[in-house]
Formats: sequence, C-alpha cells, structure tokens
Amino acid sequence: QVQLVESGGGLVQAGGSLRLSCAASGSIVSINAMNWYRQAPGKQRELVAGIIAGGTTNYANSVKGRCTISRDNDKNTVNLQMDELKPEDTGVYYCNADIVHYIPAVGGARRDYWGQGTQVTVSS
Repeated sequence: QVQLVESGGGLVQAGGSLRLSCAASGSIVSINAMNWYRQAPGKQRELVAGIIAGGTTNYANSVKGRCTISRDNDKNTVNLQMDELKPEDTGVYYCNADIVHYIPAVGGARRDYWGQGTQVTVSS
C-alpha cells in the first residue's frame, strides 16, 4: 500500500505565503510525476503545478511566477511554495503522484495516488 500525506495548509491574508508538503510512503518502487491540484468551492479540480522525476516542471497560468514546485526523490516528497497568494487561490489542495508500487510475485504495478487534501484559505 502507498499513502500520500499532505501538510501545510491554513489561513493566510492576501499577499502572504504558504508552503505545502506531501510525503509518499509505502511499498514504492518509483515515482514518476508528482502534482498539486486544487478544488475551489463549486468548481472542478484543476492542476496547479507538476514535476516529473527529472525535475521538469509545469504550472497553471494562474500561478506562474507565484508558485514553485519542488521534489526530493530520495525522500519521496513534493513541496509547493506559494507566494503572493490571492483570494482566488482558496481551495482544497491535493497531492497526486504516479507511482509504481511493489506487489509480491508481480514485481510492480503503476497507479495514480491522491492525498486526503489540505485546505488553503486566503482572506482579502
């Protein structure tokens, strides 16, 4: 089994910063892409930022220049540094990872995993 556990959400004023962290644990063979998604009230879940194992990143246009995604491949963690936060950044932020996990007698199986979500609220 594999688990993703997020931390770092909270309440912040507009213009402030937050750092979200996500740690993957369990029978992990390898991790491909690691992503942060968010879901605002009444809206669909959307990709905020992603990073592949080699370090290439991508960002939603709405957060470019304000957010930085990073990962530690040795620790199986991914972080999202969010600066200059705006009220429209409010939502539940989810960690997502494309993970190959170990299955005895089979070797490995690839699956998409999600964390439980962490609330980010930006007040105006």
